Amino acid sequence: MNIILFHSTYGLRPAVHEAADRLRAAGHEVRTPDLFEGRTFDTLEEALAFKDEIGREELLRRAILAAAPYSERGLVYAGFSLGGAIAQNLALGDEKARGLLLLHGTSDIAANASVDELPVQLHVADPDVFEPHDWLNTWYLQMQRAGAEVEIHRYPGAGHVYTDSALPDYDEAAAEQTWKTALAFLDSL
Repeated sequence: MNIILFHSTYGLRPAVHEAADRLRAAGHEVRTPDLFEGRTFDTLEEALAFKDEIGREELLRRAILAAAPYSERGLVYAGFSLGGAIAQNLALGDEKARGLLLLHGTSDIAANASVDELPVQLHVADPDVFEPHDWLNTWYLQMQRAGAEVEIHRYPGAGHVYTDSALPDYDEAAAEQTWKTALAFLDSL
């Protein structure tokens, strides 16, 4: 499977490379574009300030440019938190998308979004301040209305970006279960 994996607001940190290596070890071809051009952050406050400085439109432009050379082959779009939101936007706009793997993050869905049975898997902390239950319920219904086949996996007690071992949110058991489930999802595509 050809996968494009977008980093979180913290930037292209070692955890993203580790995730890509894990996916490669399972036989997937993985690209990890750096939307922050080398900048990484240790605190959420710094990361959010930098993200806001770049702006949503510029981040999407960079992501589209990174994915464009590979989209003809049919990509699985994936991402962590902010990267998940970006992956979702790209997947919903790419008629050749093979799947969407969201880790810790979702995005708004355009009212006219339409896909042809796009397989989607979301892994999210429970509760998650950035992905509250009401939001996720609405998101799920909107994704289904758009034509996606959605699975949501919740991890009670985990922090928001619980797969990054260098962050305070890290939860080893939840991270391992996430990767086990995500790899099975990718194998099914």
